[in-house]
Amino acid sequence: MSLSRSPSPHIGGGWSSPGLTSPSPHGTSTPTNAYSSMNGGSNTVTWASAKARSAQVNGYPSFSTKNSGFFGRHFRSLSQSLPKWNAGASRSYAEKEKLGRGRWYPNRGSTLGNLRTFIGRLLRRSKIRAMLLLTIVLGLLLFYLTPLHHWYRRSAFFGGGSKFVVILGANQGGGVMEWKGAREWAIERDSVRNKREYARRWGYELEIVDMSTKKRYAHEWRESWEKVDTLRNAMRKYPKAEWFWWLDLHTLIMEPSYSLQSHIFNQLATNTYRDINIYNPLNISHPPTESYLDPESLSAVGDGKPESIDIIVPQDCGGFNLGSFFVRRSPWTDRLLDIWWDPVLYEQKHMEWEHKEQDALEYLYANHPWIRPHTAFIPQRKLNSFPPGACSDNGEDSRIHYAEKDRDFLVNMAGCEWGRDCWGEMYSYRQLSNKLNRSGWEKFKDSVSETYKKLRATKKTKQTEEKKKD
Repeated sequence: MSLSRSPSPHIGGGWSSPGLTSPSPHGTSTPTNAYSSMNGGSNTVTWASAKARSAQVNGYPSFSTKNSGFFGRHFRSLSQSLPKWNAGASRSYAEKEKLGRGRWYPNRGSTLGNLRTFIGRLLRRSKIRAMLLLTIVLGLLLFYLTPLHHWYRRSAFFGGGSKFVVILGANQGGGVMEWKGAREWAIERDSVRNKREYARRWGYELEIVDMSTKKRYAHEWRESWEKVDTLRNAMRKYPKAEWFWWLDLHTLIMEPSYSLQSHIFNQLATNTYRDINIYNPLNISHPPTESYLDPESLSAVGDGKPESIDIIVPQDCGGFNLGSFFVRRSPWTDRLLDIWWDPVLYEQKHMEWEHKEQDALEYLYANHPWIRPHTAFIPQRKLNSFPPGACSDNGEDSRIHYAEKDRDFLVNMAGCEWGRDCWGEMYSYRQLSNKLNRSGWEKFKDSVSETYKKLRATKKTKQTEEKKKD
């Protein structure tokens, strides 16, 4: 048998192993171990003892400390009091490169360990929430700071703004009967800006009409009748629009945060009424009683369906008011506008109609039963509130005049050019609208400013009183 290792360097020595301690097949026995004489002559040297002896021979004695000195006496107690450098029994690793070696972890189950686990879970949840919040904020910024917001408000499927057209009758370039002064220009500038900002906010179309462009029929100008022809032109210009909102120049939208959809059209049947007897300042007999009429015309509310409403008109103390009203695109509306604008009707009755196109519509409603089933009325303050100076003969009327506490949608300075200050009324209501629609930060600044002013006034009062006493 060949040896797997070189023989011992000592003469007559050998290694203790099963192969060397058994007789060889050639009849020779294992050489005498050099260490056997040192162990009492026995031939039972183990591998561990041989390794230890080899270490001593090679000059690598094992390190042993003497239990003397302060460090030796207190080494065990100090080492136990120090933090452990592993993650506990379940975090024992063989190599130093593994996670947990060289890092401090509190003992599992201890107060510090439970606190660390709780904080780690909380941080993980907070990260998820923070990422979600950041995503929402970035999405809102992207929505409002890009054309996406305008597209959303205009889209027929989402916002529905493209269904509405705001028509403002202005006098750009000069008045109809006379040149405008500084106040008239200021009124027009404020009114146009008010409608432009509102239309941009909700995605509506805005059509500003120059009312100084007069149309001549027969022997005189048809001033203020142009709105009928303007509605027809707007319908041709915006073929996809459904509702057209006419506004006079002396109007101001007080609550731009109200969209037409949420304020009126989402609940059209609730916000309008078909029976004029609910508020009938003209004392029109309704419904008609002619026996040849169909049941729908004989009904006080027509068919009662909001889909059949094609014109929405508010009423003031004197009857219909067309300073702010709606018409809907439909064959019925085309027929009404044709008759309303008919020069034959105008030639026959224009001398009797003091309010011109407004009186013409009242005449058609009272004498043509086919108009009533498609006409709806809306409360005055819902669409066309008046300042206290308008309809003043009847005193303060809660159905007509603007109420700040109810945050009415729009104010119409109707008739202000006849003895009232149009610019003063427009300015005061514009300031009030800005005050009512302040942001939270602006309200906070105003409250701080008012508190500071009160404190200064109180301090000045005290100083004045002290001077008087002295």
